[in-house]
Amino acid sequence: MRSIGKFFTRQPPARIIALGFALTILLGAVLLKLPVSVRDTASVSWTDALFTSTSAVCVTGLIAVDTADTFTPFGQAVVVALIQVGGLGVTSIGMGLALAAGRRISLRGRTLVREALNVDSLEGMIRLVRAVILLTACFELAGVVCSFPVFVQDFPPLHALWISIFHSVAAFNNSGFDILGGLRNLIPYHDSVWLNLVTCALIIFGGIGFLVMMDVVKCRFRFRKYSLHTKVVLTTTAVLLVVGTVLLQLTDHIGWLAAFFHSVSARTAGFSTINLGTLSDAGLFVLIILMFIGASPGSTGGGIKTTTFFVLMQEVRCIFTKGRPGAFHRRLPENALAKAATIALLGVIVVCTGTFLLCVLEPEATFIQLLFEDVSAFGTVGLSTGITSGLRDLSKFVLILTMYTGRVGAFTLLSIWVERPAPLARYTEEAITIG
Repeated sequence: MRSIGKFFTRQPPARIIALGFALTILLGAVLLKLPVSVRDTASVSWTDALFTSTSAVCVTGLIAVDTADTFTPFGQAVVVALIQVGGLGVTSIGMGLALAAGRRISLRGRTLVREALNVDSLEGMIRLVRAVILLTACFELAGVVCSFPVFVQDFPPLHALWISIFHSVAAFNNSGFDILGGLRNLIPYHDSVWLNLVTCALIIFGGIGFLVMMDVVKCRFRFRKYSLHTKVVLTTTAVLLVVGTVLLQLTDHIGWLAAFFHSVSARTAGFSTINLGTLSDAGLFVLIILMFIGASPGSTGGGIKTTTFFVLMQEVRCIFTKGRPGAFHRRLPENALAKAATIALLGVIVVCTGTFLLCVLEPEATFIQLLFEDVSAFGTVGLSTGITSGLRDLSKFVLILTMYTGRVGAFTLLSIWVERPAPLARYTEEAITIG
């Protein structure tokens, strides 16, 4: 045990976080394979247990087996616990438990949390973790209270309470798991305006990031006083929600409520109130774009993030206007474009590689179905056209790796495993023709 501890203390923070997610996924798979987790009328292979655990920890929502029909209440509790750990992050949960036990938090522990929450400074880490846990508890409790009146109309009170708890945790952590049974997701509640809006609210607040929520409260909801990060996240989120809603309504005429719900859900949540297999290719392509962009930094969601998309769009604007990238009377850092372009390019590479492998392994499925499935895995979304449960084991392993990469981040994985010292000399600069 001491040698294991020394091994972890010598690793960089990002690598410890990546290993923490991997170990949590493996532990979850073992727990889900236990007889006490699986119903007598069902069976779960090791591949499906690993797939479910990965999907839960990576807050995705893609399912190889139906959660309600396959797992017992204990198994469902394991799934919701994995979702909570995956949404808040292994390090945030660990620090929260340490604080609850009255233990002092070391400098290394604070560094791990800073890396996990994507914060620039070590200052106020204890307050930040406490605020994150408090915000999570408040939003999830509010979700339970608001969704219970809907579910209690169709289920016994105790069962409705458990569904409400599971749904609230899954929605706030942007994970599209449900325990309604029959692979139905939220289709039975397609016309429930209240549940649709409650779910959307949980998804949006979970997807904008804890730092944004704290900044909004700190500035007392005065937009002018928000930080540049908060302004960018809120405006980009609003634009994507409106554009996504309009495009989905124009392409498939699914109704404004359903169009808005799926514009929200495609931003890494994964809930669905309609059968996505019935959407047109144009509608699926709109969802693919939204899934690839994803949520915001420091949130419970995935994707390349709204800020990355914003920086890229600002650079496109500046090329034509001959200006400098910035917004809200602030200039963006010099390295913002390079990092945004790298993250987007790595995301494209991961999606293209995964889609190519799926096309080879699943020739009977259409290209748009496989692309949709892989982007959903990379963006840790969980939406599917209905082909997940019928995929081959090798295809599921491709999606497992894609979900893990999407949750940890391709940029992070590349930087922590490929270490090179800074060059001591520089070559002479020479221009090349681009475009």
